Amino acid sequence: MFHTTQLQLQCLLAVLFMFGASAHWHSIYRNEMSSSHHDYGDALSKCIMFFEGQRSGKLPPNQRIKWRRDSALSDGSAQNVDLVGGYYDAGDNIKFGFPLAFTTTMLAWSVIEFGSFMGSELQNARASVRWATDYLLKTTVHPDTVYVQVGDPNADHVCWERPEDMDTPRTVYKITKDNPGSDVAAETAAALAAASIVFQTSDTAYSQLLLKTAIRVFQFADKYRGAYSDSLKAVVCPFYCDFDGYQDELLWGAAWLHKASKNHSYITYIQTNGKILGADENINEFGWDNKHAGINVLVSKEFLLGKVSSLETYKGYADDFICTLLPQTTSAHVPFTSGGLIYKPGGSNMQHVTAISFLLLAYANYLGHSSQHVQCANMEVTPATLRSAAKLQVDYILGDNPVKLSYMVGYGQHFPKYIHHRGSSLPSVIEHPSHISCKEGSQYFFSVNPNPNVLVGAIVGGPDMNDQYQDNRPNFRQSEPTTYINAPLVGALAFFHGHPEF
Repeated sequence: MFHTTQLQLQCLLAVLFMFGASAHWHSIYRNEMSSSHHDYGDALSKCIMFFEGQRSGKLPPNQRIKWRRDSALSDGSAQNVDLVGGYYDAGDNIKFGFPLAFTTTMLAWSVIEFGSFMGSELQNARASVRWATDYLLKTTVHPDTVYVQVGDPNADHVCWERPEDMDTPRTVYKITKDNPGSDVAAETAAALAAASIVFQTSDTAYSQLLLKTAIRVFQFADKYRGAYSDSLKAVVCPFYCDFDGYQDELLWGAAWLHKASKNHSYITYIQTNGKILGADENINEFGWDNKHAGINVLVSKEFLLGKVSSLETYKGYADDFICTLLPQTTSAHVPFTSGGLIYKPGGSNMQHVTAISFLLLAYANYLGHSSQHVQCANMEVTPATLRSAAKLQVDYILGDNPVKLSYMVGYGQHFPKYIHHRGSSLPSVIEHPSHISCKEGSQYFFSVNPNPNVLVGAIVGGPDMNDQYQDNRPNFRQSEPTTYINAPLVGALAFFHGHPEF
């Protein structure tokens, strides 16, 4: 249990001021923080459990979310390839390869960076990674080919039906040397490489297979350059269109391959191609589409630990990114709600909150291990400052916010009950064994009743810029959970679980 001392409260208030929170939010913290506490271990367990609710394929005997059943057991059969498994990305029934690969990378990074604080949940975290990588290995089984999507999203999105009942086309889409997709291929390589580190000691043979495949897939991504949304625009846009180009994924993939293989040629690749591939693009976001901030944080570790002095530039890039998160500096760009939440216009804002919070904590670790700090104009930013900033975001998600709502389903007394999620909102196969067709599900979509199945651990898109949240299914921008919201939060929750004194 976390207890806030007077000194810690003062530090948190100072950080709140640093982040430009309103006087109203200051008053909330003065009144509430002395008794505020969160069970980060419980939140971590639920955050990982969420992925079991997103599973596609044949479910294992130890499946903990019991209202789910087997689904999509014929995926890939039309192409004579086994594509059974993986995760549905959000509240729909499509397997989108681009966000799935990023989700896998972030789950793996969470285990690599903070697995030592996960305790008994480490086994479940590894299982969540392996469910994804088992699938990604299937998608990369053929040379110079990556199967990047299963399911017709246009047909799927006009239906409201359980994954167990799907009768929409399970069309398979792929990238090849003739129709390249360096973005999704390089992200897949990053995911496999990162996961190979996760299993280095627990399953050596599997780890080696992941790394070997990652190397091959990265070579394909680099040799045949292009964005996957150019050739697959009709089915990946506007859902997961590559808006920021494939260049960042190539650097991201190379960074993870170096970390996994220790092969210096990947550092040479980054040094040679960095400028060409936009390494100096200091865009203050990080997520499934834009990896620049993540690259800078990950690569800067090599410099901070004294391993590769020529990568000092990346430390500067990472510092610049951190400074954009501090409103009182001249480089501030990231807006916050009056309640103190990072806010970027568009849908699913929590994806930015969790990903940036993770980077703050990872970079704090790297700075701490090397006894360094960040200099933002005339302000010195320490690892403790970054951890405090991340904690404010995590605590906001868990209920320390103006509406006193936990944005994690199943955590706390008050959480979203009407999430935009097919399986959660329709009666389970247990309760309703007969088939529910595409349009028959509409009655449940528009129902005024809460979702009958609790998708434990799901983080929804979150509140609007005024800290207000509409708990209703049609409002998908606020009420839909996604795998890439949860994945980085796994690492952040693990850190705070391991540091109850913080």
